Amino acid sequence: MSGIRFDSVSVAYHGTTVLDRLDLTVEPGEVMALLGPSGSGKTTALRAVAGFVRPVAGRVLIGGRDVTGLPPHKRGIGMVVQQYALFPHMRVEQNVAFGLKAQKASKAEIPGRVAEALEMTGMASYAARYPRELSGGQQQRVAIARALAIRPGVLLLDEPLSALDAQLRSGMLAELARLHRELPDVSILYVTHDQVEALTLADRIAVMDRARLQDCGTPQQLYRAPGTEFTAAFVGNANLLPVTVAEGGAVFEGHALELDRGLAAPGAGATLCVRPHLLALGEGPNALRGKITEVQWRGSTHRLYVDVDGHRVKADLPELRETPALGDEVTLHFEPRDAVLLSAGVSGA
Repeated sequence: MSGIRFDSVSVAYHGTTVLDRLDLTVEPGEVMALLGPSGSGKTTALRAVAGFVRPVAGRVLIGGRDVTGLPPHKRGIGMVVQQYALFPHMRVEQNVAFGLKAQKASKAEIPGRVAEALEMTGMASYAARYPRELSGGQQQRVAIARALAIRPGVLLLDEPLSALDAQLRSGMLAELARLHRELPDVSILYVTHDQVEALTLADRIAVMDRARLQDCGTPQQLYRAPGTEFTAAFVGNANLLPVTVAEGGAVFEGHALELDRGLAAPGAGATLCVRPHLLALGEGPNALRGKITEVQWRGSTHRLYVDVDGHRVKADLPELRETPALGDEVTLHFEPRDAVLLSAGVSGA
């Protein structure tokens, strides 16, 4: 049985609330990423599903069944943590079989299930090796195989790629996406502070901060039309500029801006959100003029930091053949459809 439901779940340690009234549903077969900074409550939420922490209020349901009072081994979940947690004295196949033995699976069934999980994760040829004979990425594949061997309805992933280098992380993301396609009925709860992982893998993202759920939606929804300043800043880079709502747009530091999407009545305060890659260099609609304070070359792109009326604006541009110098005056612009207005003060609190 798959699917997870947090029913107003709160967790507290020594009187301090670390998860505050979380209401969230992970549908059967869905990948839900819990995204947020350290201390936001995302790992606590995952541990509440695993049964490692007991809520002080609310219920946790898996497959429609209330598991709040059940021990971890009776919840039918698989879990992969950041540091692999493999037994160093056991071979790969023994590590993968461990959960099956704990579940008291029949001896005749175990070899086939182990082989199936190793094949699924591309580790079949490493069955006889010890963890010390594997790379970090291979060890993480074994940890995933161990979690899958028990055929869980729910798979919990707690920052499983954070210990890997960038190249391995990219490869493992592709492998996890492939596994999800092969296991369409398994619900996955994926905890990360890495927005790229969340945007790449998740069907939906739950944004956490200060023990609370701040926003939830598809990656496209949260990136293109964030509901709060916190979401705008945390899910992708964003320029957040204070403006006053006007008829057909907004006013920024005395400059009229044309926008496709309005908000509230003219005269209200708001925050303009525009992504750095949607800014272009040169004259055009919604011009922002200022001086360059920093230039960063990033291979295929240049990032410019521009002081615009005392506000630091960043723009990600295709690699420039001629790099502007610090102090140069430049003009940036953006299309009316590429900006979003957020209510002033809506930071996700």
